[in-house]
Amino acid sequence: MREKVKLLKTNVEKVFVGAPQVTEALLVGVLAGGHILIEDVPGVGKTVLARSLAQSIAAKFSRIQFTPDLLPTDILGVSILDQTCGKFVFKPGPIFANVILADEINRATPRTQSALLEAMNELSVSADGQTYALPSPFIIIATQNPFEFEGTFHLPEGQLDRFMLRLRVGYPDAAQEKEILSHGKLYHQADEIAAVLEPQDILSMQEEVKAVKVDASIADYIVAVAEATRRSDAVELGVSPRGSLMLLRASQGRAYVEGRDYVTPDDVKRMAVPVLAHRVILKGGIAGTRADVAGRAVESIILTVPVPA
Repeated sequence: MREKVKLLKTNVEKVFVGAPQVTEALLVGVLAGGHILIEDVPGVGKTVLARSLAQSIAAKFSRIQFTPDLLPTDILGVSILDQTCGKFVFKPGPIFANVILADEINRATPRTQSALLEAMNELSVSADGQTYALPSPFIIIATQNPFEFEGTFHLPEGQLDRFMLRLRVGYPDAAQEKEILSHGKLYHQADEIAAVLEPQDILSMQEEVKAVKVDASIADYIVAVAEATRRSDAVELGVSPRGSLMLLRASQGRAYVEGRDYVTPDDVKRMAVPVLAHRVILKGGIAGTRADVAGRAVESIILTVPVPA
């Protein structure tokens, strides 16, 4: 399966110029079975990254533009009266897809954002007393601009906690930006690339990621990191057990992407910031503090935890 990981990464990077570390982190999250929040300024390719992933795995793609007037039924679906049988029939919403781009997710009201909680956690949607299973694989890639506050709403802590990773794309370096200029457009269109994998390939790789070995010392290390966030003088509220589990899964995902069948302490350290930074509440702040601020706090905490031999 290692060759399939390389193939998928190469295909996405045909469209997404620069930031190979972001592409790799995205694949880690996807193969670990998590959802991803991409937080950065407009124009750095957040949308194209999500679309290129869906195109590369021949998955059903759905883009939901989050706005203040968006209702939960606009996402989940609604029951309508079927005149032929005289009964209400559920019409699935755009959430019924393999890859969901929740664009500018923080522009929707908390009521609408909370409509995603069941889908993200249970992989199902409940409506009118019925529960409907979502397709597999099911991946939500959400975007938000951390520097724009007018017309936005703070993501509920429960929803932030359901994102496995929070990533930043960042600006391209000079060579990468020159390459963008040479093409005369910011990014290639995702539909310019062909699918290289099937959704079933992703499901198979997700099962293999679950089988990546985690030594007892690594599990102890993850627990120690989580406990350190709860004891830190800089943190008001540390990560929950869900955060520890997400760090474990992400570490397995990174090991798999690196071509190993076992997790190392370096995997845990590399994934700690994207997994944990959005789960802590810093003193004098709020949950989901800007990625750079919370990230530095988590990095400092990691340095205080002894690394297993």
